[in-house]
Amino acid sequence: MINPSAIIHPSSIIEKGAKIHANVHIGPFCFVGAQVEIGARTILKSHIVINGVTQIGEDNKIYQFASLGEINQDLKYAKEPTKIEIGNFNQIRESVTIHRGTTQGGEITKIGNSNLFMINVHIAHDCVIGNHCIMANNVTLGGHVKVDDHVVIGGMTAIHQFCLIGSHVMIGGCSGVVQDIPPFIIAQGNHATPFGLNIEGLKRKGFSRGSMHAIRNAYKVLYRSNKTIEEAKIALKLLAMEYPVINTFISFLIRSQRGIIR
Repeated sequence: MINPSAIIHPSSIIEKGAKIHANVHIGPFCFVGAQVEIGARTILKSHIVINGVTQIGEDNKIYQFASLGEINQDLKYAKEPTKIEIGNFNQIRESVTIHRGTTQGGEITKIGNSNLFMINVHIAHDCVIGNHCIMANNVTLGGHVKVDDHVVIGGMTAIHQFCLIGSHVMIGGCSGVVQDIPPFIIAQGNHATPFGLNIEGLKRKGFSRGSMHAIRNAYKVLYRSNKTIEEAKIALKLLAMEYPVINTFISFLIRSQRGIIR
């Protein structure tokens, strides 16, 4: 099950049954469990544990002392064959931990593509992370957290279980997030509160002036109009008829379960 082009240091342990694809490089003192699959050209630097039912895509770089797919820290977990799934082109830096899912949470912890998880990030059971996200040192996600695409989370930030983070959000360092954060917003603090829109991030992503103007109007509806969430949804639907980008807010509010930060 090991492609002959893979390079594996003799000090590493690869259990029988593991699938190692072409041009994978596994450095010294790594452990890869029997139910692990590692995609082509992925690099494991050294001293890495990958366990459980874990599928890792192509062209990932995983740095020393990372632990992926290990038993989660949920006390109701009873050794069910839950899993983690990691996409392509991710950078997983030193001492990152990503735990397998639970049967109660959908049985999977899922990571998208082209993310950067810096030193000591913890992603708990049943989290779902999108694409092109950056989590700085010591970010901690509780179980069942969902993070949409293009999110940046500052160092030492903790996100409460079941929170939803919308796309293009930026969260400042040392924050405590206990409610959902709508898309495009800058948030910071303990407990995190909104501090306007991530306009610079939207410019870098190529959003048009018209779209950014519409997003500003949506922010005013949510945060400056004294509307309830249900009233805001009605106003946003009207705005979305002219600017489809506002549908991002609407779909987020439909998904939100914990209430949004205010």
